[in-house]
Parts: sequence; structure tokens; C-alpha cells
Amino acid sequence: MDGARLDYALARLGDLSRSRARRLIETGQAGRSSETGGPRVLPRTRVAAGDGVWFIPDRPRVVRPEPIPLDVLFEDSHLAVVNKPAGMVTHPGPGHRRGTLVSAILDRWPEVEGVGDYPRWGIVHRLDKDTSGVMTVALHPDAHRALGSALAARAVRREYLTLVHGSFHVVAGTIEAPIDRRRARRFVGPAGKPAVTHYRRLANWSRPSLSLLEVRLETGRTHQIRVHMESIGRHLVGDPVYGRPAGSGVDPGRVWLHARRLRFSHPVTGAVLDVTAALPPDLRSSLAALGRPVLGSLPGHDRAVKGADE
Repeated sequence: MDGARLDYALARLGDLSRSRARRLIETGQAGRSSETGGPRVLPRTRVAAGDGVWFIPDRPRVVRPEPIPLDVLFEDSHLAVVNKPAGMVTHPGPGHRRGTLVSAILDRWPEVEGVGDYPRWGIVHRLDKDTSGVMTVALHPDAHRALGSALAARAVRREYLTLVHGSFHVVAGTIEAPIDRRRARRFVGPAGKPAVTHYRRLANWSRPSLSLLEVRLETGRTHQIRVHMESIGRHLVGDPVYGRPAGSGVDPGRVWLHARRLRFSHPVTGAVLDVTAALPPDLRSSLAALGRPVLGSLPGHDRAVKGADE
């Protein structure tokens, strides 16, 4: 970003929208490190290699607990693994102050308040609103730090199931392509962050031409599976941003993506936890509408926790 505009650099580094970064700069609530306490800079001010940027975040709002039922797959005094339903936002944000997973977590485990960063209490990794499946919740600060480090070290195995348009001539493959950001949309671009996605074909249908994939993430970029599949012309069924619908009965009315499995070492006991969440009813109905695949077979619908008692 050497030579980039300050509002662009602030948006990228501060995980802000470009318009929000611009307003912060214009109101004196953001700038370059060299100007802290000095003359006000402009959004078009250029940054140089080695510069820092600073901003004053919004005043934190209280996240209130809400008695929302949770599907808890595993729980002890250190962490929990939950099965997030599609349609639930992970943490509060603009337009989503209530009904979030964090509010449900606070209701069930009040002690999680203060674990991690506001307003993501207890959240170690997130799923998009319309993605269902397994998520880890840290109930203690030490567990939060250890699980975050394990994710950064790529020591957590994350597997997804997704239905995409088109067929695959090879059974398995890897997409290694950096993911960049332009406002809310992500895309493959040379200036993006490194991202690696492994996939394996489980089943294929010819009419319509669709493939069921098991996908494993090596990195965890926002919209990674959706962007990587779009980059090879295999759009996710039901994805309103990067994909397209698949016709009546097959399209579930949301992105066809389910976080099926998490495998990681318990941060305190060291036991290997292997947690699997069954496909939700809407995705099972989608597969039933397709009938028997031309190639491959469908996965089982069991949910399981292995290693929990070790």
C-alpha cells in the first residue's frame, strides 16, 4: 500500500468500509501515525511504506443476552462447539443488533463476556449469516488465545459441504489464489491475502449439472470458498453474491454451504476433538430433489463428537 490513499489504507487495515474510513478522517478521528496530535489530514493523503494509521473506534455498545436455543455439540468448562443455523448472524453489527449467536452464547454462558474482543465475545472463528454448521466458542480467555493460535498455525481442520454448478473431471484439487477486497465484495487478485482451498468431489448430477464437494480450508479468508469456486467457474448454488440459483426444489433459498466438521486439539487437555454436524433439513431436501447422483454417493447425516471424554 505504499503510495495508497489514507482512506483506502485505513479501510484495509482497520477492517472498515471505505465510507466509514473517510468520515473518521474528515472528523479528525483517524490519521497517520506521524500526524497524531498534529494537523488534520485528508482522505486523499498518501501513505508511505512504514507509516502507521490510527483511528478512534465507535463507543462499545452493550451486547445483551437473549434466550435463543443453541444446538450444543460439545461443552466443557473451557470451550463449546455449537451448530449454528442458517440465517443467524454470528455477532452484532450494523443492522444486526439482536438475535445474534453472541447474544445466545451470553444467555447460556454469562461468563463469556470479556473473552476475546467486543462484540465478538467467545468467538474464535465466524460463519457467514447464511452458512450453517459447526463453530467453536471459547469460554475462557486462555482457551480463546490457544484456539486463535491454532487457527493461525493451520492446526484446526475445517471441512465444509457445498453444492456447486458444473462438473469436475478430477476427483480432488487445490485452489491457491490470493483474495482481495473491494468494499463488501471479495475477489481473486494479486494484491490480496494468501488463501488455500482443498476440495474433493463427492457426487455429481448431469441434469442439472451440479457437483457436491467436500471442501477443506487451509486459510480462513472471508467468503473464501465462495470466491475461490467463482474463480474457477463453479458458482455455489443459492449464493446471491457470487453464485446463482439452481431451480425449484434444489435451491434452498440461501447459499448451499454447511460447515460439517471441526477437528482440533483441546487447548487444555490436549485431547483431539472431532465434531461433525449433520446437514440441516433444507440442504437434505435439496439433495433429495436431485435424486440419485450419476457419480459418487451422498454423505451420511449423522452428527458425532469423538474424543470428548479423553
